[in-house]
Amino acid sequence: MRKLLNEELPRLSVEEFKEETKIPLVIVLDNVRSHLNVGSVFRTADGFLIEAIYLCGITGQPPHRDIHKTALGATETVAWQYHENTLAAVEKLKAEGYIVLAIEQAENATFLHEFEPEAGAKYAVVLGNEVDGVAQEVVNTADKVIEIPQFGMKHSLNIAVTAGIVIWDMFKKMRL
Repeated sequence: MRKLLNEELPRLSVEEFKEETKIPLVIVLDNVRSHLNVGSVFRTADGFLIEAIYLCGITGQPPHRDIHKTALGATETVAWQYHENTLAAVEKLKAEGYIVLAIEQAENATFLHEFEPEAGAKYAVVLGNEVDGVAQEVVNTADKVIEIPQFGMKHSLNIAVTAGIVIWDMFKKMRL
């Protein structure tokens, strides 16, 4: 097998990306500290045609050198908004008909591989701070808590890794 060259890959232009049908999924970043993680989430959101990213609280916003370092241009394609308060952003999304999923380890959480999105539904996935996770008040407001099962000694994943797993899983279930 031969690796494909960049010019052989079927890439959309920025204009084509903006016109492409997105999956009805908003990623909410709840007080994410690392600009590199934010950039990685942008890049993954671009790769799987996510509707938008909400950057909340202390989460960094473009333009920022470290976000651009990992986003590789995805801040120009993926729609995003800043919200000072994560809970207010989540309540806004719920009022707009989104089903809110907090990605967290919690009582009565549903494992990601067992979760099946409703046909035609719109979702917002909340990913939390690198140390504290999703704020409890946001977990309380969520329609469902989704957990990625883990089996080793550590029971936490980097936010960019978590975003990649969840976004790919949602993309498979909602679009493929």
